[in-house]
Amino acid sequence: MSGKISFDDGAAYERGMGGWSRVAGGLFLDWLAPAPGQAWVDIGCGNGAFTEVLMQRCAPAVVQGVDPSAAQIAYAAARPGAAGAVFQVGDAQALPFEAARFDAATMALVIFFVPDPTRGVAEMVRVVRPGGLVAAYVWDILDGGFPFEPVLAELRAHGYTPALPPSAEASRMPALRRLWEAGGLEAVTTREIAVERHFPDFETYWDSSTNSGSVKSTLAKFPAEKLAAFKDGVRARLGATADGGVSFTARANAIRGRVAG
Repeated sequence: MSGKISFDDGAAYERGMGGWSRVAGGLFLDWLAPAPGQAWVDIGCGNGAFTEVLMQRCAPAVVQGVDPSAAQIAYAAARPGAAGAVFQVGDAQALPFEAARFDAATMALVIFFVPDPTRGVAEMVRVVRPGGLVAAYVWDILDGGFPFEPVLAELRAHGYTPALPPSAEASRMPALRRLWEAGGLEAVTTREIAVERHFPDFETYWDSSTNSGSVKSTLAKFPAEKLAAFKDGVRARLGATADGGVSFTARANAIRGRVAG
């Protein structure tokens, strides 16, 4: 099980990751506690799940969303909750903005997808004014924090190697801190964000965590008996709730710093 990880279906992403993204994004913004009326750039905005939270909670003056996927950008631009944000196709390693344009730059669940995270951080620093905010959060995918870890763990138990983002090491807190400090950012601080979600039944979690990508294509090849056993293994890795549902707690690593000057 391998292959390039890409996101071109905004609706599929919403079914799978949208809920996780919104909860994590809200906790992230609570931690940042930004002032209203600022100009933001949301880098790797995807289908706009975090952009929507930013628009609704932070009263920004300007929000620019950038993502390499035209399909994701189209989905984001159609979100009613993100009305007022401007979206465009762009590369995190070569942002289409002049220097010092923004008060804040964020990467929400993105930095481990950037082929060269050092360049990605440098671009955030470039487009943010002196004293402005550069911040990110990312699922702790190498240490069991990914929302779909129960599925990935069961795949590994069956001898499969799930695909990882190209810069997966950047998901670890020490690596994030090195990136921010190497980028010349000041007052660098970090925190772990825990996101617990409850699902009314196992099938709801299963559908949301296996509806796209290489996981979906791999499981489609399982015969019925093997798939049933696989699902039992995933179910055993989830927490059972008193109402018959299931729960899981994902973890993200977050970081923030200020542009020098």
